[in-house]
This record gives sequence, C-alpha cells and structure tokens, in this order.
Amino acid sequence: MQKRSLLLQISQLTKPHRRCNQAYFFSSGKTQNFHSFPDNNGDPMYSDVPKPRTDKSQRKPYFPTPMKELIKRAKQEKELRKSQPCRLLEHPPANGLLVPELVDVAHRVYRARELILSGLSKLLQFIPVQRCRFCYEVHIGNVGHEIRTCTGPKSGSRSATHVWRKGGVGDVIFFPKCFHLYDRVGKYRVVHDERHSAPRIPAILELCIQAGVDVENYPSKRRTKPVYSIEGRIVDFESVAGMDEMETNLFFENVDDTEVDVLRRDPNSELNAEDTNLIELSTRTLDSWFEMIGGVRKIMEKYNVWTCGYCPEVQVGPKGHKVRMCRASKHQSRNGLHAWQEATINDLVGPNYVWHVHDLNGPPLRNDLKRYYGKAPAVVELCVQAGAPVPDQYRSMMRLDVVPPERDEVDLVA
Repeated sequence: MQKRSLLLQISQLTKPHRRCNQAYFFSSGKTQNFHSFPDNNGDPMYSDVPKPRTDKSQRKPYFPTPMKELIKRAKQEKELRKSQPCRLLEHPPANGLLVPELVDVAHRVYRARELILSGLSKLLQFIPVQRCRFCYEVHIGNVGHEIRTCTGPKSGSRSATHVWRKGGVGDVIFFPKCFHLYDRVGKYRVVHDERHSAPRIPAILELCIQAGVDVENYPSKRRTKPVYSIEGRIVDFESVAGMDEMETNLFFENVDDTEVDVLRRDPNSELNAEDTNLIELSTRTLDSWFEMIGGVRKIMEKYNVWTCGYCPEVQVGPKGHKVRMCRASKHQSRNGLHAWQEATINDLVGPNYVWHVHDLNGPPLRNDLKRYYGKAPAVVELCVQAGAPVPDQYRSMMRLDVVPPERDEVDLVA
C-alpha cells in the first residue's frame, strides 16, 4: 500500500516537469523558424502544392460567397423589390456608371497584360517550354519531366506518361474568353441565337473594358446618369443618339477574335527591341504579373464575373449568358446551359501550375520522387528560371528548402 502511494506521488511530480519541457520546446527558436512559414489558416505566406480536382463530375464549391449568404441576398433583394417597385439605383456599377477609383486600376491591368505577353514572347527565346501532346500539362525546362500525370487520350496504354513537344506563350499563360457586352446593364445577356455574331474576347480584357478601358474594336456604352429598376427590370431613360445603329453593327457583324491577341507596339512602353538584360526583363515581367493579379482582384470586388460550376466557361457581367454550349457533367439536365456561380481569380486568369526545376540542365524529374518536388504558376517559374528573384508567397509552394534524394538514395528515404 505504501509502495502504491509512493508511485502515485512520483507520477504527479513528473507531470509538471513534462509540461515545462513542452512549453520550453514550443517557445524555442526552432519553432519560431517553423512559424515563419505559417499554415493555410493563418499566414498567406504559406501555400502548399495545389492538387487537381479528383472528381470533375462534382460541382465546384461556392467560393468566395457561401450558399447561405447568396440565399440571404436573394431574399433581401426580393423584399426590396416589393417595398420599392420603382427605385433609382445609386451604387455603381449596378446603375450603369463606372466606379471612378477603378478606372485607373483597369488601365494598369490592361497595360500589365500587354507587358506580360510581350515579355513572355522574348523570354521563350532563352528558356525552353515543353507542352504535352495529349493533355494541357506544361513543363519549363530543356527536357520534359517523367511524372506520370497525363490524362489525355490513350493515356492508359502509355502508363500516363507525357509526350512532349515545344510550347508557346499560350501554354505558359491562359486567358479564357467570354462574350463581349456592348451594354452591360441594358443588354447583359447573350442568347443562344447570338452565339456566332457576338464577339468573344479574353475575359480579363472584357473586365477592363467594363471597368473603363476604351478599346477601338470593342465599343462599350458609357452612361452619364444612373438607371432605374422597375419591379426588377432595368429601365434607362437616357437617350443616346445612334445607340441602336451601334448596337446592331456590334452584334451582327462577326469580329475577328485574333485582333485582341495582337500585341500593339507602344513607343513609350518599357519593353522594346533593345532589351538585352535577361534578368531585368524577367523581373519586369514578374512585376507586371503581380500588378495584373492585384488589379484584377480589386476590380472583381465590384464587377461581377461568373463561371460555370462544371466547366471552365466564364462570363463578365451582371449575369451569365444563355448560350447552350456546356458539355460537362450533367449538361443534359440543363439542356446545355451553364450552371453559373461566382468566379475566382483562378477562373479568370488560369495560373497553370507547373513543377519547379532546380536545374534546367539537370536530369528530368522522376515519378517516384514527385512528393519532393514543388510547383508554381508557369509565369512565375519561367521568370525565376530566367533570373528573377523568387517571390516570397511562392517559396513554400516551390519547396526550395527540400533537397530531393539521388537515384541511389531513394530506398534509404522513408
């Protein structure tokens, strides 16, 4: 009995000692270094390697606004229409007017996009880009990687091995296209019969046009007075001379889509034919990338951008279009119509993540070591390989602190 009571006292004395050791461990310098790369919940500096969606038949999550908040907004809008059947819309851009503080942001995004395309076309002369022949996988390097992630036709017979060929600017950065709207408030939807007459341009360019950028080939109606909402329908009492004629010419004349992708040479542009410093060129291109992404995020806080919940289709405007062109999962039940929901920055500007390579002249990435490799957007990876400094927000994603084992050390690593 005395022995049992003695053991109990000893165990009680050791518990505070263990707690002190744990408190000392979590307050040590090692833990502080670890928290400098925080987790997904707290610090935006930490970001893990993105994983593709496994089940593409399931709908995309409602992000950034959850479904409960969307239902709450719809109920409030319905009650407001009942209480005020005829009301003047006060806040832009819902009333047809521009947001003044976003006009300059839209112009910066427009210029940054042109600088990115111009810079990438020059960087590809020095840094090789590989693109799979059967899928959309892209790799930055002299030789394509050996990671078996191909999902193209007959990938099972090739054990999901990629077949590489030379890539271009369109493989490094991808801008999905949408229908251009002349009047984003008065006629905010393209119906199925107008699918061939309405021009399709990159969605980021359409976002800039609606936010205040004037493009010669794609006019947009600019109002000086707000519109009215009568029982949920937009009514514009402002008379514009020649509006009907301009709208007819826009929607019933097929405009060549390739005109948008042509780079317009500006004599005052920072990038010109005399740029020979590869590091400076890659740094400017990377800075333009972050300027474009930051500006698009600001504009999307005010201007609506929609994406299909099952396919990559996007549409900039108050609502999505009604063209029956969806071929994704469950499209039969929707008669080919898209299941529209709020879009994110990744839907408007495809990041196109690629595997990070420590040495362009080294051996290709191996499939059995893929857990040691990191990823980054193709634009970031290309600029880093050209000499630009690594951005802080992509250091953890690129796994720069991880050293992959050698071929003869694979069996020795747990």
